[in-house]
Amino acid sequence: MDQELKDSIMSALELVVDPEIGIDIVNLGLVYDVKMDEEGKTTIDMTLTSMGCPLAGTIVDNVKSALADIPEVKETEVNIVWNPPWSKDKMSRYAKIALGIR
Repeated sequence: MDQELKDSIMSALELVVDPEIGIDIVNLGLVYDVKMDEEGKTTIDMTLTSMGCPLAGTIVDNVKSALADIPEVKETEVNIVWNPPWSKDKMSRYAKIALGIR
């Protein structure tokens, strides 16, 4: 996958907002890796802010919907991973400012 396609995927993922926090999953630092095979199967490795996130299914569905408009993406698989553990240090400067975190 070239950098331009990866950037398009990451831009699409910025449209997926964590409903509890109100910030997108990219700026929250929840997206750990993006891979695509030769057939267009795209795998997103991501985490959630907590193991008990009640909206995990909604976020996964929103990730799949966000990538559906990218022609190169033929199928999307979302892997929820817990290592490395998420912390607020993974958040972008934008997300920290929006949430008032220093």
